[in-house]
Amino acid sequence: MSQIIGLTGGIGSGKTSVAKLFEAAGIPIYIADIEAKKAYLDPHIRAQIAVKFGTDVLTPDGINANLLAAKVFENKEALQWLNALIHPFVKHDFEQWKFAHAAQPWLLKEAAILFETGGHLDCDVVITVTAPLMLRQTRVFERDGTSKEAFEKRVAQQWTDDKKLAMSTYAIQNIDWEDTKAQVEKIIDSLLKI
Repeated sequence: MSQIIGLTGGIGSGKTSVAKLFEAAGIPIYIADIEAKKAYLDPHIRAQIAVKFGTDVLTPDGINANLLAAKVFENKEALQWLNALIHPFVKHDFEQWKFAHAAQPWLLKEAAILFETGGHLDCDVVITVTAPLMLRQTRVFERDGTSKEAFEKRVAQQWTDDKKLAMSTYAIQNIDWEDTKAQVEKIIDSLLKI
């Protein structure tokens, strides 16, 4: 039975980049945000989203992510509703993925809202990736052009780093990439001893 590493962090912290370091070390990774996008192709889910948020958020190949984000990050209840709709899809998909990789000693699940969804309870180890807020904002702007206002709304909907760190097994401060790689190597060495 594989042991599960939960990897989380706020928007722009560099979670996916850090996850890829674990992958390069031979640990299979599951990126929940990528898999969640597949849920938007499910006709049942699309119909519910259209009723709740309007058909303008739908595209032939999924969802207009920026438009949907603008709607859900304005309203905490709307975000909770969307997470409740998408989370079971991702949880089921992860369980299938985990079964397919059962021969591996360690598996990594990267999820922005690992704690918020209770996903950390299914993990043997939890790692939180952090970075200063201004650096995170710059990364998100460079990655997808997200405005400062939109960034701040997303940050406000996520748990704080301090709250996540208090419940984490390990922390990675992702400021300098070489230092980040060294932190990951140290954690991997520690995990291999378990």
